[in-house]
Amino acid sequence: MRFRAGCPDCRARFELPAGALRLAVGGSSRTTFYSFTCPECGAAVRKPAGERIVELLSGGGVSTLRLQPKS
Repeated sequence: MRFRAGCPDCRARFELPAGALRLAVGGSSRTTFYSFTCPECGAAVRKPAGERIVELLSGGGVSTLRLQPKS
């Protein structure tokens, strides 16, 4: 599966395979995000992920890291 993405640094738009994305799911919206490296400029990109994006990415085979809440 491929996902559309954009880079906030160089403004490039592209499609990435599931293996190029990483999803981190935390205990709040501030700690839930997806990340990738821009294929155009090499920038490390991190964007917030709401419930719908989490469902799409995890269902599409994106590697998911479940973050543990602090005790």
